[in-house]
Amino acid sequence: MKDKVPRQSMPEQPPAERVRNYKEVPLGYSDETARLEASRCLQCKRPTCVDGCPVRVDIPGFIKAIRDGDFLSSIRVIKMTNSLPAVCGRVCPQEEQCEKLCVLTKKGESVAIGKLERFAADYEREREQLEIRAATERKDGRVAIVGSGPAGLTAAGELAKMGYRVTVFEAFHSAGGVLVYGIPEFRLPKAIVQYEIDALAKLGVEIVLNRVVGSAGTVNDLMSEGFNAVFVGTGAGLPLFLEIPGENLQGVYSANEYLTRANLMKAYKFPEYDTPIARGDSIAVVGGGNVAMDSARMALRLGSKKVHLIYRRSRAEMPARVEEVHHAEEEGVLFQLLTNPVRFIGDEKGRLKAVECVRMELGEPDDSGRRRPVVMKGSEFTIDVDVAIVAIGNGPNPLIPRTTPGLSVNKWGNIVADDESMKTSRKGVFAGGDIVTGAATVILAMGAGRKAAMAIDTYLQTGEW
Repeated sequence: MKDKVPRQSMPEQPPAERVRNYKEVPLGYSDETARLEASRCLQCKRPTCVDGCPVRVDIPGFIKAIRDGDFLSSIRVIKMTNSLPAVCGRVCPQEEQCEKLCVLTKKGESVAIGKLERFAADYEREREQLEIRAATERKDGRVAIVGSGPAGLTAAGELAKMGYRVTVFEAFHSAGGVLVYGIPEFRLPKAIVQYEIDALAKLGVEIVLNRVVGSAGTVNDLMSEGFNAVFVGTGAGLPLFLEIPGENLQGVYSANEYLTRANLMKAYKFPEYDTPIARGDSIAVVGGGNVAMDSARMALRLGSKKVHLIYRRSRAEMPARVEEVHHAEEEGVLFQLLTNPVRFIGDEKGRLKAVECVRMELGEPDDSGRRRPVVMKGSEFTIDVDVAIVAIGNGPNPLIPRTTPGLSVNKWGNIVADDESMKTSRKGVFAGGDIVTGAATVILAMGAGRKAAMAIDTYLQTGEW
């Protein structure tokens, strides 16, 4: 009977309507739809879906609670291992993790685990039913968390629940890391991120804003101030560029700058907020990941008439989530696939006016397992654009490694940390998330934060390194 209930879709804003606003695109499940979707779960004795979750959420347990109509019990189950469920339910690639391992995929579609997680988290928030389970007793030890992205927030929450005094240091004027500066409002409303952060504050986590560790004090200084352990979760905030002619023209942006202006600095509300942003009629976005999709979709909402998404491989190789690619196409982003930019062209005033591209074809697979794009000779053409956004990836933030003697990094500049304990080469210093792995997913960073919290607890209790 269960496998005869089809997977329940989530209602969304129509494309023509949502492209004119910044509100969230998916609208959420109703109580009835959530229970119907939850009824599809087979409650496997060996739930393979859990193996695909980096923070090991009891997926059958929280889904059963939804099926039974006990929605608050559902969120309690999730929060046993996941500090940011409303975030994960929206931006985690469940289709490549927990849902991919759902046994229903053998004959049809998986249970919509991510949508159900979002439902449970939203139910709690919308009904103001937040439960704070603070530690009953304090443990000796102070922990500094550098960076308030997914890894740092997760580590902070887990350590606070254990009873430690935790202080999070954030360089920006708002906590959340990539969740607030990188992901647009229409995909992850900032009020939801703030709700999750407020919940951590109620656990006793102290959050210090506008402090750039590595500049205004170092990791060594934190230890001198009385912190017994430091977790570094500073992310991958160093934009990568194409290194082609014309990249320094006015009108060429990194996706980091473009999205930070739009999201964190709220440039989309200019002049209510005093951060301007480029609003060209014709925009080129270079890249095929989620950041490229976010940039392209934001450009449409900012009023661009044409947004060209330039990607050197085919749609099948795009690293972006299928849902994000689908939404971008629905909204009118023009996909220039098997296409690669070779130079940006400027006018006499040094402003961007066009991008020259070449057509590509796919050759043999490269180290990533994807077929390598090869230039088609004589295929050059130009696209008239007045703004270009480069969204081809990010490198690790170099500030902490540069200012922390004895901290080992790899050839890419990522901090070297043990896969399980997240220990670094410096005693008392742990690291996790994108600063260790390179740019990855929110949930993988959270998994690292959770591992680090457990290892920090062991270290502070035993003194052993």
